[in-house]
Amino acid sequence: MPGFLRGALLGFFGLIVGIQLIRPARTNPPVNQSHTLEAVVFVPPQIESILRRGCYDCHSDRTSWPWYSNVAPVSWFVIDHVDSGRRHVNFSEWLRLDTKNPAEYTRERFQAICRQVQTHDMPLTSYLLVHRAAKLSQDDIETICQWTRTGVVPN
Repeated sequence: MPGFLRGALLGFFGLIVGIQLIRPARTNPPVNQSHTLEAVVFVPPQIESILRRGCYDCHSDRTSWPWYSNVAPVSWFVIDHVDSGRRHVNFSEWLRLDTKNPAEYTRERFQAICRQVQTHDMPLTSYLLVHRAAKLSQDDIETICQWTRTGVVPN
């Protein structure tokens, strides 16, 4: 093997090993049950099942961290997606100290949730590549939107 190629390969592997030292925090903060979505509105089992399957990994403090969330640079993207998802909507922190009007907050978030699943913006395509079970069927989407509009799950 020529010296240049050997040096390039050693440098590449050194870089791969070195970036493993850059480890953003993977967090699952404690959940205060009185602040969760379920503490504010009735969440039927059918809805909870859909939310757990398609949403909770990025939109709650109950993230199941897969093995690849330990391997840089993939871990950086996964952790960033979870942190971003939690900032947008966190089912574990539905009632925060800055929520002045829980009913209005819930109404706005519910409208956004319905819109995001109807347009297939959520779950993210990159998430669905690895988590096929998270893909929402048209029935799932209709069920979520019906619930977010009325609080009732269709039969």
